[in-house]
Amino acid sequence: MKKNLITVIILALVLANLILTAILAFTIIPQAKKSNALIDQVCAAINIDLEGAQNKDLSAVPIENIEVYSIANSFTVNLRDGEDGKKYYAVFSIGLSVNKESEGYKTYGGLEGLAAKDAVIADTINSIVGTYTVDEFNADGYKAVKNDILESLQSIFGGSDFIVGVNFSGVNTEALR
Repeated sequence: MKKNLITVIILALVLANLILTAILAFTIIPQAKKSNALIDQVCAAINIDLEGAQNKDLSAVPIENIEVYSIANSFTVNLRDGEDGKKYYAVFSIGLSVNKESEGYKTYGGLEGLAAKDAVIADTINSIVGTYTVDEFNADGYKAVKNDILESLQSIFGGSDFIVGVNFSGVNTEALR
């Protein structure tokens, strides 16, 4: 008799737990969806991508969809003074990898649109490179410099995936004499 009574009590508790869990699920899930929708709207309003970085990975764009815009003039930029107290400069050429399939390609006029904005692009690149010391500039294959330039150019072009990569060529850093 005691075993049957304990079994009935356990069954009643399991059913009560099931009912309370169902009530909890039906009240919490819709509210969580509403909260997520609100967060998405706020992020869209301030142009934040919830997935993390805004930059489209160059390897995620098929090579047939990439065009390279080479800036005609090479750059000669004074670098920030290093720890050794010497003044350095960097000489380099830059090419921008452009995604032909992005909406920004049509919006900004493709490579011709970039050519029309050469002065803005060059000023941005000069400003960014000038903040690096020679050691920081040369570190890790110029990776930090490329990322900073890419982020700045993407923000100039509306945060789009229009520009997906920055390529250096003919890089040389020298100390001023």
